[in-house]
Amino acid sequence: METAETRRFVEHTWEGSILPQLVEYIRIPNKSPLFDAAWREHGYMDQAVKLAEDWCLAQPVRGMTVEVVRLGDRTPVLFIEIPGESDESVLLYGHLDKQPEMSGWREDLGPWTPVMEDERLYGRGGADDGYALFASLTAVAALQAQGLPHARCVILIECCEESGSIDLPDYVAALKTRIGNPRLVICLDSGCGNYEQLWCTTSLRGLVGGNLIVETLTEGVHSGDASGIVPSSFRVLRGLLSRLETEATGEILLPEALAEIPPERLRQAERAAEVLGETTHARFPFQPGAQPMSRDPVALILNRTWRAALSITGADGLPPLTSAGNVTRPRTAVKLSLRLPPTCDAEIASEGLQRLLEHDPPYGARIRFEPEQGATGWNAPPLSPWLAHSLEQASQSYFGRPAAYLGEGGSIPFIGMLAASFPEAQFLVTGVLGPRSNAHGPNEFLHIPTAKRLTCCVAQVLDEHFQHSSGV
Repeated sequence: METAETRRFVEHTWEGSILPQLVEYIRIPNKSPLFDAAWREHGYMDQAVKLAEDWCLAQPVRGMTVEVVRLGDRTPVLFIEIPGESDESVLLYGHLDKQPEMSGWREDLGPWTPVMEDERLYGRGGADDGYALFASLTAVAALQAQGLPHARCVILIECCEESGSIDLPDYVAALKTRIGNPRLVICLDSGCGNYEQLWCTTSLRGLVGGNLIVETLTEGVHSGDASGIVPSSFRVLRGLLSRLETEATGEILLPEALAEIPPERLRQAERAAEVLGETTHARFPFQPGAQPMSRDPVALILNRTWRAALSITGADGLPPLTSAGNVTRPRTAVKLSLRLPPTCDAEIASEGLQRLLEHDPPYGARIRFEPEQGATGWNAPPLSPWLAHSLEQASQSYFGRPAAYLGEGGSIPFIGMLAASFPEAQFLVTGVLGPRSNAHGPNEFLHIPTAKRLTCCVAQVLDEHFQHSSGV
């Protein structure tokens, strides 16, 4: 593969075709079903899928078939098949559903308002990970433009990843014969430690989440009359959370959410810390004077990738400050998001979490934990020598620096699912979610130069995969 020609082709496609489509994609508020119960009626997801389908059909990729697959009332899947010159298959993955709006966007930005600024495309879903489909198909097209052979490629784009990929197992089962037995899986839904080299994800944390609801009264009453007699639902809830988390350190106490860190992952964290240094924590928008949980970058990397951590992502039963009267409230509820070490079983952890929170309710309060989503994490298999060499060469060719390896704190349920289904497959999990890109939060952006270089890297990996699998 000619590096300069690949760069030229990818640059031309991104500037002339991909970016205009991503601008239109960002305008579509196709929130994941977990955040838009009326997604069918709104039709935004169908708009996003139609936009992606039309773009794919217009690309100069020989032999390609594009199909929108629908199973009952589940979210749709875009299934693309490209025949190749070898018997092996490669599976490339991404998603089109988005996180909700989130507050705190810069005054001139917004989740559904695409803005180009300083080589960044702002707006919800461009980096997480609407670009993945466009980059994946362009990588294949770049090979064909140079007359280079490649393996059979299947591109699978789902629409409920941000809801825990709840529809995906049924699609994988239904499409099993058509997917085949991929020996290489490429996923562009992950992150990068910086924008200066190719980052390969070695693990993904799992996730369990749900609603914790505490009720002490059937209705609110005057706080002067009830306080000291009626236990505060907030205080009861606070005590329940102390069963799960040590407030002073954030340490998780649930046994089902703990796991040993493999020695190789510890060594990779140490090497990544040497590259990232203080940017491990400095990339986050801390308030003036606020501090990270540690100053040791190795500890922070391991906290983020191999240790459980709790986030409270929503609350109910609490009126706005402007409407908060002197009332002992009847109910307090919070949404829990518990990240799990990659090797923890999410179902077992969810069951353990429910037992921990619901048993022996203080004051006999009515306590419910309603599990809402769950996903087991993933620990990558050892890299084959050919893939390790290919990643290093690709990073040097298109970034000018060596490849780097790091676990990610997020969850991609599809990867664990595929790892269980195809235990002999190699995995390239990577992405563009780097410093301040802020997926799920305000001011999300796609770093365009990194996305272009990553597209080139995927093309090179596909090229070298064919050479390796065919013995060239």
